[in-house]
Amino acid sequence: MSGQGLFRDIISYIMNFLDLSGPFDLIRMLVELSLVSYIVYKVIQLVRETRAMQLVKGLLFILILSKLSEIIGLKTVAFLLQSTIQLFGFGMIVLFQPELRRALEKLGSSGFQDILLIRDDEERLKTIASIETVVKSCARCAENYIGALIVIERDTKIGDIVNTGTRMDAALSEELLVNIFTPKTPLHDGAVIIRNNIITAAACYLPLTQNAGLSRDLGTRHRAALGITEVSDAIAIVVSEESGKISYAHNGGLTRNLTPDMLRKALSRFLLENKNDKRRFTFRKVKNSEQADR
Repeated sequence: MSGQGLFRDIISYIMNFLDLSGPFDLIRMLVELSLVSYIVYKVIQLVRETRAMQLVKGLLFILILSKLSEIIGLKTVAFLLQSTIQLFGFGMIVLFQPELRRALEKLGSSGFQDILLIRDDEERLKTIASIETVVKSCARCAENYIGALIVIERDTKIGDIVNTGTRMDAALSEELLVNIFTPKTPLHDGAVIIRNNIITAAACYLPLTQNAGLSRDLGTRHRAALGITEVSDAIAIVVSEESGKISYAHNGGLTRNLTPDMLRKALSRFLLENKNDKRRFTFRKVKNSEQADR
């Protein structure tokens, strides 16, 4: 048998095994597999390093245990586990509410918008200057053990949070940020919101994280920083008034004990690098608009 005939036989066997009637069915199956793989990848990317990951692990454990019980013949155990899985499906919306909300917000703020929109050079330079201002402000607060909580708004708008504080719409400067967080000043107790490279509001109240597994040495500022990043794509920077250490929260995770240079690199990665590859297919320029440690 020639090699070409053997190849045809192998293809024919595969198509019969997969119950495919023609090449179009094969193409459709490959497209379907690619879409499912992409969706699974995005789901894993979404829940990775969040509390939802532990819930996913628990669900996988129940699924495996259910199959093993079914194979072994433990019918009652298998029935109970399968019922648990069905109940979990109804409770999934409640359990994954922050993650689902963040996923829908990302879907609404990305996609084709990422291809069509660009950030112009002037806006990029302003962002670089804003990053430097925030880094220097946090370094000064850390040196003087001044507590600070700064939230940088990104694609997800947090106007409801802005409305809880004092509206400022002031130019971003190192002196103003440090002055806001100086103890006993009227606006020091709360968060500063930075939108479109300006200080939009100060003394804002943030939602506290619902993660019950956090370390007890984290104060209200850190919990508030995590809380706002669980319901939006914002970046929250925290300076502890007790230890003088700098941290940042993103996507429900906290990175602690940062040097000013480490903070500068992190902010550049979040605010600049993800904008570099946007393709120039737009017809117009669009600018991005718009608690304390106890």
